[in-house]
Amino acid sequence: MVQQPGEQDEGCSICTKPAVARLTSPDRLLCADHFRMDCEERVKSAIMTMITPGDRIAVGLSGGKDSTALLLILTEILDPPGDVSLTAITIDEGIDGYREETRAAATNLTRQLGIDQIEISFSELYGHDLDAMLAGRENEACTVCGVLRRRALLEGARRAGATKIATGHNLDDESQSVLMNVLRGDLPRLVMDTASGYPDCFIPRIKPLSPLSEKEIVIYLMVRGAFPDLPECPYAHTALRGEVREMIAELELHHPGTKMNLIAARDGVRELFGGDCATDALPGSGSVTWCRRCGEVCSGDICSVCRVLSGLDT
Repeated sequence: MVQQPGEQDEGCSICTKPAVARLTSPDRLLCADHFRMDCEERVKSAIMTMITPGDRIAVGLSGGKDSTALLLILTEILDPPGDVSLTAITIDEGIDGYREETRAAATNLTRQLGIDQIEISFSELYGHDLDAMLAGRENEACTVCGVLRRRALLEGARRAGATKIATGHNLDDESQSVLMNVLRGDLPRLVMDTASGYPDCFIPRIKPLSPLSEKEIVIYLMVRGAFPDLPECPYAHTALRGEVREMIAELELHHPGTKMNLIAARDGVRELFGGDCATDALPGSGSVTWCRRCGEVCSGDICSVCRVLSGLDT
């Protein structure tokens, strides 16, 4: 969606200021001010279908670029906040040499914006930090961390009394998830939409940044002077997502629109199956039940968190 500027001598399609980005669909050059407005308008348009008056939104805030942009934009478009409130939830997984800086960045941002923040650590919830739990199973890092982070974020949302959980997943993340689920042959995960299924059991999750690409988020933060120059997670290289990210980026370069087409294909499949996770007919997607160990909602006898903690997945 965003191409390399390369048009430094060209002006904004709306005013005469120098353009900082070219966007497509529709094709337009935008200066810093109009690019910022364009991004915020697209997120605002998307979130209007995700929230309702009176919502208390728990915002997952790692301190990285996506969650930083998410909180900045939500603060902007929900200001004045009216009857929708925000609380930032920061998870400390316990990753030595990485999480310290991002936690500090997250805390600084909430103080600047005047947003309440709740911090939860893996040590508090699970008795050990991620580094200790991954000893000897580092190749499972992203799977283990993802499962435990989702539970920690849910716990934070409960403490905040939240009615919605907002995460910083962007267009790139969503398109990568589609292709990963296809590569794994995981039809239930391709079809499930936790934002709409079983509202009595889950706090619905929303992804307000889904209309923006990763590159657009970087430019947005740069024009706002808020780009967080932080280290990358040391476990990131272990993920299938990294390979899929490179694959889709190459396809998008040669075939613009690939990311949006993947999302459209997923949405089309969801419509065929009824649109939410209440698709009991799908193989591998049983009815909602409760874990016999911890009592949390799951789809079998034991939830994914208890399986990870007990090492039953290994």
